[in-house]
Amino acid sequence: MPYKTQTGQALNFGAMERQLLAWFRRNMRPLPWRGHYSPYGVWISEIMLQQTQMERGVSFYLAWMQRFPDLASLARAQEEEVLKAWEGLGYYSRARNILKAARIIMERHHGVFPSSLEEIRALPGVGPYTAAAIASIAFEEDVACIDANVERVVSRLAALDLCVRERAGREAVAELAGAFLQRGCGRDHNQAMMELGALVCGKNPDCPACPLRDYCLAHKRNTVHLRPVLPQRQERIPISVASGVLVHNSRIYVQKRLPKDVWGGLWEFPGGGMEENEQPEATVVREFFEETGFRVQVVDKLALIRHSYTKYHITLHCFALELASASGECDFPAPPHLCEASEFRWLTLEELADYAMPSAHRKLANMLTLANGRLYTTSSGGLPKLPLA
Repeated sequence: MPYKTQTGQALNFGAMERQLLAWFRRNMRPLPWRGHYSPYGVWISEIMLQQTQMERGVSFYLAWMQRFPDLASLARAQEEEVLKAWEGLGYYSRARNILKAARIIMERHHGVFPSSLEEIRALPGVGPYTAAAIASIAFEEDVACIDANVERVVSRLAALDLCVRERAGREAVAELAGAFLQRGCGRDHNQAMMELGALVCGKNPDCPACPLRDYCLAHKRNTVHLRPVLPQRQERIPISVASGVLVHNSRIYVQKRLPKDVWGGLWEFPGGGMEENEQPEATVVREFFEETGFRVQVVDKLALIRHSYTKYHITLHCFALELASASGECDFPAPPHLCEASEFRWLTLEELADYAMPSAHRKLANMLTLANGRLYTTSSGGLPKLPLA
């Protein structure tokens, strides 16, 4: 029997399901976790693909599986290894939660990934969507997954005139998604919905290629580009920070952020936010002293790096530094007085590559090179640009 929307419009979800699944069988992408649908593989892929484009997600997934092929190998890993493997994906709390969850599964579930929706949902870092995705895709449960793609598809099918970020809109989307899912179709249905939203029913939809076009109320009403209804987009908050690469005797100083920091457990070049009317050169000298007790001086500016995450747009001023009163004959100065970090290292350039860093700091680290015994940043053409102390 056709499903009726809140406005009384009928949607024949049974017929739509047949069209959707036929389209999916013809168009499904050969993603690596689809070869076996192991719970571990599905879980890792779902966590990785949050806030990550599919192409990048696949490459990270393949590298991850080389490093941690199963739950046991992941549970044995140190956090430092896991963070390094996660470097570049951002939102590092996801990586820490993956490690916590792997250890819980090994200890409480004897190494067997839990199959019930409730037990999956109880794992660290697993929210309602991820739990539903694992339960349906790995264990073929008939539970609807609702991500941004599914939200977009059902909103257009029903011409839903409710903001999908508000309670009434969320409830309507959940009701529609649950009604669309037909008994025994959980695995393929959820993947098909996400695939349709990603490949056809995107922000710029390709309606002529859509298998559900003839059923879509937004298409009939010419309101496809108005659905889903979203809240007004907020502008990112601009923040200016300065950071410094301190070099002494061909080694680079880095420190590890405190566990509860926004990038907790990652290694960085010290620095911080610019105060009002403060020049970035003054900021990096002040921040370095406050965080380490080292008195440093600027050698030159290395780069200006812009990076966005969550609601912030970061402008990072990067400087080459040297110790203000160091003798070139001493190996290293006295240990720093850490107040914003848990550990420190003096690393060679080669060693720096093995330490997990926030994206902007990794971008800077990747610009550094040694030539003729001196440290340089590289220009876009890969040629030495700026000598450091």
